[in-house]
Amino acid sequence: MDTVKKLNKWANTHTYQWLDILRIVLGVFLFTKGISFLTNTQYYIHLIEPIRNLGGGMLFVHYIVAAHLVGGIMIVFGLLTRWAIISQFPILLAAFLINFIGEMHVANLVLSLSIFLICAFFLFYGSGKHSADYYFKMQQ
Repeated sequence: MDTVKKLNKWANTHTYQWLDILRIVLGVFLFTKGISFLTNTQYYIHLIEPIRNLGGGMLFVHYIVAAHLVGGIMIVFGLLTRWAIISQFPILLAAFLINFIGEMHVANLVLSLSIFLICAFFLFYGSGKHSADYYFKMQQ
């Protein structure tokens, strides 16, 4: 818990508007990906075909849609950002690994890797000064 407080204190003293904009863009991207997976399920089922035999394939599909939709909104507002990002890591790791198990798509590989790195940054940085977390913390 002490480490999280130190990270929050560091993030609040080193806050920049472009980092908040990057966090919001990340949340909007994840939310729109969730909507895309929700509306285009046939493409999505075809995409996860290499891991379909591992069991729980349909459960995985529902987890991804829910995590992207709810997590994206939470990241946009900066509400429980670290928890929302932790819920995205298994999805991003699977998106990265699907490229090696199935058919290689370089654009998807680069996209999943870059989103993974941005999420890893915000896992340590937190939601920043212009967020719901900071607002609620100041109201106490």
